[in-house]
Amino acid sequence: MKTIQDFNCKGKKVLIRVDFNVPLDAHFNVTDANRIEAAKPTIDKILADGGSVILMSHLGRPKGVQDEFSLRHIVAKVAEVLDVPVQFAADCRGEVAQKAANDLHSGGVLLLENLRFYKEEEAGDVAFSKELAQLGDIYVNDAFGTAHRAHASTTIIAQFFPTTKFFGLLLAKEIDSLNKVLKDSVRPVTAVLGGSKVSSKITVIENILDKIDHMIIGGGMTFTFIKALGGEVGDSICENDKLDLALEILEKAKQKNVNIHLPVDVVAANAFSNDAETQIVDVRHIPAGWQGLDAGPASLKQFGEVIAQSKTILWNGPLGVFEMEKFAKGTISLGEDIAKATANGAFSLVGGGDSVSAVKQFGLEHKMSYVSTGGGAMLEMLEGKSLPGIAAILAD
Repeated sequence: MKTIQDFNCKGKKVLIRVDFNVPLDAHFNVTDANRIEAAKPTIDKILADGGSVILMSHLGRPKGVQDEFSLRHIVAKVAEVLDVPVQFAADCRGEVAQKAANDLHSGGVLLLENLRFYKEEEAGDVAFSKELAQLGDIYVNDAFGTAHRAHASTTIIAQFFPTTKFFGLLLAKEIDSLNKVLKDSVRPVTAVLGGSKVSSKITVIENILDKIDHMIIGGGMTFTFIKALGGEVGDSICENDKLDLALEILEKAKQKNVNIHLPVDVVAANAFSNDAETQIVDVRHIPAGWQGLDAGPASLKQFGEVIAQSKTILWNGPLGVFEMEKFAKGTISLGEDIAKATANGAFSLVGGGDSVSAVKQFGLEHKMSYVSTGGGAMLEMLEGKSLPGIAAILAD
Protein backbone atom coordinates (compact mmCIF):
# COMPACT_ATOMS: atom_id res chain seq x y z
CA MET A 1 0.00 0.00 0.00
CA LYS A 2 1.67 3.23 -1.19
CA THR A 3 1.21 5.85 1.50
CA ILE A 4 2.44 9.42 1.59
CA GLN A 5 4.84 8.22 4.30
CA ASP A 6 6.89 6.59 1.51
CA PHE A 7 7.47 9.84 -0.40
CA ASN A 8 9.46 12.99 0.28
CA CYS A 9 7.25 15.95 -0.64
CA LYS A 10 9.96 18.64 -0.51
CA GLY A 11 9.16 21.37 -3.01
CA LYS A 12 5.99 19.59 -4.18
CA LYS A 13 2.41 20.81 -4.21
CA VAL A 14 0.30 18.03 -2.75
CA LEU A 15 -3.38 17.89 -3.65
CA ILE A 16 -5.22 16.12 -0.83
CA ARG A 17 -8.83 14.95 -0.92
CA VAL A 18 -9.92 15.31 2.70
CA ASP A 19 -13.33 14.80 4.28
CA PHE A 20 -14.07 18.13 5.94
CA ASN A 21 -17.83 17.58 5.78
CA VAL A 22 -18.15 18.79 9.37
CA PRO A 23 -21.26 19.89 11.30
CA LEU A 24 -21.87 23.63 11.68
CA ASP A 25 -24.17 25.49 14.06
CA ALA A 26 -26.55 28.32 13.10
CA HIS A 27 -23.62 30.79 13.25
CA PHE A 28 -21.42 28.57 11.03
CA ASN A 29 -19.16 27.49 13.88
CA VAL A 30 -17.72 23.95 13.58
CA THR A 31 -19.34 21.85 16.33
CA ASP A 32 -17.22 18.72 15.84
CA ALA A 33 -13.69 19.03 14.40
CA ASN A 34 -12.84 15.31 14.51
CA ARG A 35 -12.61 14.95 10.72
CA ILE A 36 -10.22 17.90 10.51
CA GLU A 37 -8.11 16.50 13.36
CA ALA A 38 -8.06 13.08 11.65
CA ALA A 39 -6.42 14.59 8.54
CA LYS A 40 -3.75 16.47 10.52
CA PRO A 41 -1.04 13.72 10.54
CA THR A 42 -1.00 13.56 6.73
CA ILE A 43 -0.85 17.35 6.39
CA ASP A 44 1.83 17.66 9.09
CA LYS A 45 4.00 15.06 7.32
CA ILE A 46 3.89 16.94 4.00
CA LEU A 47 4.61 20.31 5.61
CA ALA A 48 7.50 18.81 7.61
CA ASP A 49 8.99 17.55 4.32
CA GLY A 50 8.92 21.09 2.94
CA GLY A 51 5.93 20.56 0.68
CA SER A 52 2.78 22.65 0.34
CA VAL A 53 -0.78 21.42 0.73
CA ILE A 54 -3.91 22.04 -1.34
CA LEU A 55 -6.99 20.72 0.44
CA MET A 56 -10.18 19.83 -1.40
CA SER A 57 -13.42 18.67 0.19
CA HIS A 58 -17.18 18.81 -0.04
CA LEU A 59 -19.53 20.16 2.61
CA GLY A 60 -23.16 19.09 2.79
CA ARG A 61 -25.39 18.57 -0.24
CA PRO A 62 -25.56 21.95 -1.96
CA LYS A 63 -27.70 22.63 -5.01
CA GLY A 64 -25.21 24.66 -6.98
CA VAL A 65 -23.40 27.51 -5.21
CA GLN A 66 -24.94 28.13 -1.77
CA ASP A 67 -23.11 30.30 0.75
CA GLU A 68 -24.31 28.23 3.71
CA PHE A 69 -22.22 25.35 2.33
CA SER A 70 -19.12 27.42 1.63
CA LEU A 71 -15.90 26.01 3.06
CA ARG A 72 -14.85 29.56 3.95
CA HIS A 73 -16.85 29.03 7.14
CA ILE A 74 -14.36 26.42 8.34
CA VAL A 75 -11.06 28.13 7.42
CA ALA A 76 -10.48 29.47 10.94
CA LYS A 77 -11.11 26.05 12.51
CA VAL A 78 -8.80 24.29 10.01
CA ALA A 79 -6.06 26.85 10.79
CA GLU A 80 -6.61 26.34 14.54
CA VAL A 81 -6.38 22.53 14.30
CA LEU A 82 -3.35 22.56 11.97
CA ASP A 83 -1.71 25.42 13.88
CA VAL A 84 -0.65 27.09 10.61
CA PRO A 85 -2.18 29.87 8.49
CA VAL A 86 -4.69 28.60 5.91
CA GLN A 87 -5.42 30.43 2.68
CA PHE A 88 -8.79 30.09 0.97
CA ALA A 89 -9.59 29.94 -2.75
CA ALA A 90 -13.16 31.11 -3.45
CA ASP A 91 -13.43 28.50 -6.22
CA CYS A 92 -12.09 24.97 -6.69
CA ARG A 93 -11.48 25.37 -10.45
CA GLY A 94 -10.66 27.98 -13.06
CA GLU A 95 -8.42 31.03 -12.73
CA VAL A 96 -9.14 31.65 -9.05
CA ALA A 97 -8.04 28.16 -7.99
CA GLN A 98 -5.12 28.03 -10.44
CA LYS A 99 -3.70 31.39 -9.30
CA ALA A 100 -4.05 30.45 -5.61
CA ALA A 101 -2.26 27.14 -6.27
CA ASN A 102 0.49 28.82 -8.33
CA ASP A 103 1.11 31.41 -5.60
CA LEU A 104 1.37 28.79 -2.84
CA HIS A 105 4.87 28.56 -1.35
CA SER A 106 6.51 25.61 0.44
CA GLY A 107 4.92 25.19 3.86
CA GLY A 108 1.69 26.84 2.72
CA VAL A 109 -1.83 25.43 3.10
CA LEU A 110 -4.64 26.27 0.70
CA LEU A 111 -8.29 25.22 1.10
CA LEU A 112 -10.38 25.14 -2.06
CA GLU A 113 -14.08 26.00 -2.20
CA ASN A 114 -16.71 23.24 -1.95
CA LEU A 115 -16.26 20.67 -4.75
CA ARG A 116 -19.98 19.93 -4.81
CA PHE A 117 -20.79 23.44 -5.98
CA TYR A 118 -20.19 21.73 -9.34
CA LYS A 119 -22.39 18.83 -10.42
CA GLU A 120 -19.34 17.41 -12.25
CA GLU A 121 -17.88 16.34 -8.89
CA GLU A 122 -20.53 13.74 -8.08
CA ALA A 123 -20.89 12.83 -11.76
CA GLY A 124 -17.23 11.79 -11.84
CA ASP A 125 -16.60 14.09 -14.80
CA VAL A 126 -13.20 13.49 -16.44
CA ALA A 127 -12.63 17.07 -17.64
CA PHE A 128 -13.42 18.44 -14.16
CA SER A 129 -11.06 15.84 -12.63
CA LYS A 130 -8.29 16.90 -15.03
CA GLU A 131 -8.80 20.54 -14.09
CA LEU A 132 -8.44 19.68 -10.40
CA ALA A 133 -5.38 17.55 -11.14
CA GLN A 134 -3.55 20.49 -12.72
CA LEU A 135 -3.42 22.21 -9.32
CA GLY A 136 -0.90 19.80 -7.77
CA ASP A 137 2.16 17.62 -8.41
CA ILE A 138 1.03 14.76 -6.19
CA TYR A 139 -2.42 13.36 -5.35
CA VAL A 140 -3.31 11.98 -1.94
CA ASN A 141 -6.66 10.50 -0.96
CA ASP A 142 -7.23 10.78 2.78
CA ALA A 143 -11.05 10.78 2.73
CA PHE A 144 -12.29 7.35 3.81
CA GLY A 145 -15.81 8.71 4.28
CA THR A 146 -16.14 9.24 0.51
CA ALA A 147 -13.93 6.36 -0.73
CA HIS A 148 -17.02 4.37 -1.73
CA ARG A 149 -18.04 7.05 -4.23
CA ALA A 150 -16.62 7.22 -7.77
CA HIS A 151 -16.59 11.02 -7.69
CA ALA A 152 -14.18 13.25 -9.59
CA SER A 153 -11.99 14.16 -6.61
CA THR A 154 -12.05 10.75 -4.90
CA THR A 155 -11.52 8.38 -7.83
CA ILE A 156 -11.38 9.76 -11.39
CA ILE A 157 -8.61 12.26 -10.62
CA ALA A 158 -6.14 9.47 -9.70
CA GLN A 159 -5.61 8.54 -13.37
CA PHE A 160 -3.81 11.86 -13.90
CA PHE A 161 -1.19 10.88 -11.31
CA PRO A 162 0.00 7.48 -12.60
CA THR A 163 3.15 7.38 -10.41
CA THR A 164 2.44 10.07 -7.81
CA LYS A 165 -0.82 8.98 -6.15
CA PHE A 166 -0.81 7.87 -2.52
CA PHE A 167 -2.99 6.90 0.41
CA GLY A 168 -3.08 9.46 3.19
CA LEU A 169 -2.21 8.25 6.69
CA LEU A 170 -5.86 8.31 7.82
CA LEU A 171 -7.13 6.30 4.85
CA ALA A 172 -4.25 3.82 5.26
CA LYS A 173 -5.16 3.40 8.94
CA GLU A 174 -8.83 2.80 8.07
CA ILE A 175 -7.89 0.08 5.56
CA ASP A 176 -5.42 -1.49 7.98
CA SER A 177 -7.98 -1.52 10.83
CA LEU A 178 -10.65 -3.16 8.66
CA ASN A 179 -8.12 -5.72 7.43
CA LYS A 180 -7.36 -6.59 11.07
CA VAL A 181 -10.98 -7.71 11.30
CA LEU A 182 -11.53 -9.13 7.81
CA LYS A 183 -8.16 -10.65 6.91
CA ASP A 184 -5.61 -10.73 9.72
CA SER A 185 -7.81 -11.20 12.79
CA VAL A 186 -6.75 -12.87 16.02
CA ARG A 187 -9.44 -15.31 17.16
CA PRO A 188 -11.93 -15.49 18.74
CA VAL A 189 -13.53 -12.78 16.58
CA THR A 190 -16.83 -11.23 17.67
CA ALA A 191 -19.05 -8.97 15.58
CA VAL A 192 -21.67 -6.89 17.37
CA LEU A 193 -24.39 -5.78 14.98
CA GLY A 194 -27.13 -3.45 16.16
CA GLY A 195 -29.45 -0.95 14.57
CA SER A 196 -33.04 -1.22 13.50
CA LYS A 197 -33.11 -3.34 10.35
CA VAL A 198 -31.82 -6.74 9.32
CA SER A 199 -32.22 -5.68 5.67
CA SER A 200 -29.57 -2.95 5.99
CA LYS A 201 -27.02 -5.39 7.44
CA ILE A 202 -27.74 -8.57 5.45
CA THR A 203 -24.78 -8.30 3.06
CA VAL A 204 -22.44 -7.46 5.95
CA ILE A 205 -23.65 -10.52 7.87
CA GLU A 206 -23.24 -12.81 4.87
CA ASN A 207 -19.73 -11.53 4.13
CA ILE A 208 -18.35 -11.78 7.67
CA LEU A 209 -19.80 -15.15 8.71
CA ASP A 210 -16.66 -16.91 7.41
CA LYS A 211 -14.44 -14.60 9.43
CA ILE A 212 -16.03 -14.59 12.90
CA ASP A 213 -16.68 -16.94 15.83
CA HIS A 214 -19.45 -15.00 17.59
CA MET A 215 -22.15 -12.60 16.47
CA ILE A 216 -24.04 -10.50 19.01
CA ILE A 217 -27.29 -9.16 17.56
CA GLY A 218 -28.93 -6.19 19.26
CA GLY A 219 -31.06 -3.16 18.60
CA GLY A 220 -34.30 -3.19 16.66
CA MET A 221 -33.28 -6.04 14.36
CA THR A 222 -33.37 -8.37 17.35
CA PHE A 223 -37.15 -8.60 17.06
CA THR A 224 -37.17 -9.82 13.46
CA PHE A 225 -35.06 -12.78 14.63
CA ILE A 226 -37.14 -13.37 17.76
CA LYS A 227 -40.42 -13.32 15.83
CA ALA A 228 -38.93 -15.64 13.19
CA LEU A 229 -38.14 -18.06 16.03
CA GLY A 230 -41.76 -17.96 17.21
CA GLY A 231 -41.50 -15.27 19.89
CA GLU A 232 -44.04 -12.56 20.71
CA VAL A 233 -42.52 -9.11 20.14
CA GLY A 234 -45.48 -6.89 21.06
CA ASP A 235 -45.23 -3.48 19.38
CA SER A 236 -41.46 -3.73 18.83
CA ILE A 237 -40.02 -2.75 15.46
CA CYS A 238 -40.02 -5.82 13.21
CA GLU A 239 -39.48 -6.50 9.51
CA ASN A 240 -42.25 -9.03 8.92
CA ASP A 241 -41.13 -9.57 5.33
CA LYS A 242 -37.64 -10.61 6.51
CA LEU A 243 -38.58 -13.46 8.88
CA ASP A 244 -37.47 -16.16 6.43
CA LEU A 245 -34.25 -14.25 5.84
CA ALA A 246 -33.57 -14.17 9.60
CA LEU A 247 -34.00 -17.96 9.78
CA GLU A 248 -31.66 -18.38 6.78
CA ILE A 249 -28.99 -16.30 8.55
CA LEU A 250 -29.31 -18.41 11.70
CA GLU A 251 -28.98 -21.58 9.63
CA LYS A 252 -25.93 -20.30 7.72
CA ALA A 253 -24.30 -19.30 11.00
CA LYS A 254 -24.92 -22.76 12.42
CA GLN A 255 -23.34 -24.38 9.35
CA LYS A 256 -20.26 -22.18 9.74
CA ASN A 257 -20.01 -22.81 13.52
CA VAL A 258 -20.69 -19.16 14.34
CA ASN A 259 -22.38 -18.67 17.70
CA ILE A 260 -25.27 -16.21 17.44
CA HIS A 261 -26.13 -14.37 20.65
CA LEU A 262 -29.56 -12.75 20.78
CA PRO A 263 -30.86 -10.83 23.80
CA VAL A 264 -32.72 -13.00 26.31
CA ASP A 265 -34.46 -10.08 28.01
CA VAL A 266 -35.24 -6.49 27.08
CA VAL A 267 -36.23 -3.19 28.62
CA ALA A 268 -39.75 -2.81 27.27
CA ALA A 269 -41.68 0.46 27.23
CA ASN A 270 -45.35 1.32 26.70
CA ALA A 271 -44.38 4.21 24.40
CA PHE A 272 -41.38 5.38 22.34
CA SER A 273 -40.51 8.03 24.89
CA ASN A 274 -38.01 8.73 27.65
CA ASP A 275 -41.04 9.30 29.92
CA ALA A 276 -42.63 5.90 29.16
CA GLU A 277 -43.27 3.25 31.77
CA THR A 278 -40.75 0.41 31.53
CA GLN A 279 -40.41 -3.19 32.60
CA ILE A 280 -37.83 -5.95 32.10
CA VAL A 281 -39.40 -8.80 30.13
CA ASP A 282 -38.38 -12.05 28.44
CA VAL A 283 -37.51 -11.13 24.84
CA ARG A 284 -39.83 -13.91 23.58
CA HIS A 285 -42.84 -12.66 25.57
CA ILE A 286 -43.18 -8.90 25.07
CA PRO A 287 -46.78 -7.94 25.88
CA ALA A 288 -49.07 -6.29 23.33
CA GLY A 289 -48.78 -2.51 23.55
CA TRP A 290 -45.14 -2.71 24.72
CA GLN A 291 -41.94 -2.43 22.68
CA GLY A 292 -38.36 -3.48 23.38
CA LEU A 293 -36.09 -0.42 23.42
CA ASP A 294 -32.91 -1.76 25.07
CA ALA A 295 -31.18 -4.99 26.01
CA GLY A 296 -31.99 -6.23 29.52
CA PRO A 297 -29.58 -7.09 32.39
CA ALA A 298 -29.40 -10.84 31.71
CA SER A 299 -28.58 -10.15 28.05
CA LEU A 300 -25.85 -7.67 29.00
CA LYS A 301 -24.26 -10.22 31.35
CA GLN A 302 -24.25 -12.81 28.56
CA PHE A 303 -22.86 -10.35 26.00
CA GLY A 304 -20.18 -9.21 28.45
CA GLU A 305 -18.94 -12.77 28.86
CA VAL A 306 -18.62 -13.17 25.07
CA ILE A 307 -16.75 -9.86 24.72
CA ALA A 308 -14.38 -10.75 27.57
CA GLN A 309 -13.11 -13.84 25.73
CA SER A 310 -12.79 -12.07 22.34
CA LYS A 311 -9.47 -11.04 20.80
CA THR A 312 -10.93 -9.10 17.83
CA ILE A 313 -14.16 -7.11 18.13
CA LEU A 314 -16.15 -5.30 15.46
CA TRP A 315 -18.96 -3.06 16.70
CA ASN A 316 -21.51 -1.66 14.27
CA GLY A 317 -24.81 -0.43 15.69
CA PRO A 318 -26.16 0.29 19.21
CA LEU A 319 -28.05 -2.16 21.43
CA GLY A 320 -30.91 0.22 22.16
CA VAL A 321 -32.31 3.71 21.72
CA PHE A 322 -29.26 5.22 23.45
CA GLU A 323 -30.34 8.77 22.54
CA MET A 324 -32.91 8.42 25.37
CA GLU A 325 -31.28 8.10 28.79
CA LYS A 326 -33.74 5.40 29.90
CA PHE A 327 -32.64 3.11 27.05
CA ALA A 328 -28.91 3.86 26.92
CA LYS A 329 -27.72 1.36 29.54
CA GLY A 330 -27.27 -1.53 27.11
CA THR A 331 -25.11 0.45 24.69
CA ILE A 332 -23.05 1.95 27.54
CA SER A 333 -22.56 -1.47 29.16
CA LEU A 334 -21.48 -3.03 25.86
CA GLY A 335 -19.08 -0.12 25.21
CA GLU A 336 -17.54 -0.50 28.66
CA ASP A 337 -17.10 -4.25 28.13
CA ILE A 338 -15.39 -3.64 24.77
CA ALA A 339 -13.17 -0.96 26.37
CA LYS A 340 -12.16 -3.45 29.08
CA ALA A 341 -11.38 -6.16 26.52
CA THR A 342 -9.32 -3.61 24.55
CA ALA A 343 -7.35 -2.71 27.67
CA ASN A 344 -6.66 -6.44 28.05
CA GLY A 345 -5.17 -6.67 24.56
CA ALA A 346 -8.11 -7.21 22.19
CA PHE A 347 -8.35 -5.22 18.94
CA SER A 348 -11.62 -3.28 18.73
CA LEU A 349 -12.99 -1.49 15.69
CA VAL A 350 -16.06 0.74 16.01
CA GLY A 351 -17.83 1.99 12.90
CA GLY A 352 -21.18 3.21 11.67
CA GLY A 353 -22.73 6.55 12.54
CA ASP A 354 -24.75 5.53 15.59
CA SER A 355 -22.00 3.44 17.21
CA VAL A 356 -19.48 6.24 16.68
CA SER A 357 -21.93 8.78 18.16
CA ALA A 358 -22.44 6.50 21.16
CA VAL A 359 -18.76 5.99 21.99
CA LYS A 360 -18.19 9.73 21.70
CA GLN A 361 -21.26 10.58 23.79
CA PHE A 362 -20.29 8.23 26.58
CA GLY A 363 -16.57 9.08 26.64
CA LEU A 364 -15.42 5.70 25.32
CA GLU A 365 -13.87 6.86 22.04
CA HIS A 366 -10.26 6.75 23.23
CA LYS A 367 -10.72 3.36 24.89
CA MET A 368 -11.27 1.62 21.55
CA SER A 369 -8.44 0.50 19.25
CA TYR A 370 -9.91 2.38 16.32
CA VAL A 371 -13.05 4.41 15.64
CA SER A 372 -13.78 4.63 11.92
CA THR A 373 -14.49 7.96 10.26
CA GLY A 374 -16.58 6.51 7.41
CA GLY A 375 -19.97 4.91 7.99
CA GLY A 376 -21.05 4.03 4.45
CA ALA A 377 -17.52 3.26 3.27
CA MET A 378 -16.89 0.96 6.22
CA LEU A 379 -20.15 -0.91 5.62
CA GLU A 380 -19.28 -1.44 1.97
CA MET A 381 -15.85 -2.81 2.89
CA LEU A 382 -17.50 -5.14 5.41
CA GLU A 383 -19.83 -6.24 2.62
CA GLY A 384 -16.78 -7.29 0.63
CA LYS A 385 -17.13 -4.56 -2.00
CA SER A 386 -14.21 -2.87 -3.73
CA LEU A 387 -14.21 0.84 -2.92
CA PRO A 388 -13.56 3.00 -6.02
CA GLY A 389 -11.46 5.54 -4.11
CA ILE A 390 -9.15 2.79 -2.83
CA ALA A 391 -9.04 0.87 -6.13
CA ALA A 392 -8.01 4.08 -7.96
CA ILE A 393 -4.87 4.47 -5.83
CA LEU A 394 -3.97 0.79 -6.17
CA ALA A 395 -4.45 0.76 -9.96
CA ASP A 396 -1.29 0.86 -12.10
